[in-house]
Amino acid sequence: MASNKSYDERIAELKKKQEQLKAQEKELERRQSAEKRKKRTKRLIELGGIIESVLGRETNDDDKIKLMNFLKKQETNGRYFTRAMNADLITGNTDDDQ
Repeated sequence: MASNKSYDERIAELKKKQEQLKAQEKELERRQSAEKRKKRTKRLIELGGIIESVLGRETNDDDKIKLMNFLKKQETNGRYFTRAMNADLITGNTDDDQ
């Protein structure tokens, strides 16, 4: 049984489906990007909270520069910060193991 639709109609339907799929793809990419952004923001806020808890006070704008300079100096002097932060990756240890 032959299709009643012409080739042009079938092509138009396929193009419409392609547009719909592209729109769905863009929406999924948008959601994924938003989710990644939220996770990153949460992580940065948590790191800020950790820094403030260690300092025992709220941080200020000067603290950002001091922290950055301190960490850069640690890296220059022997990559102490990187080694400390990646120790569990190298040895396979976690904080729970200690």
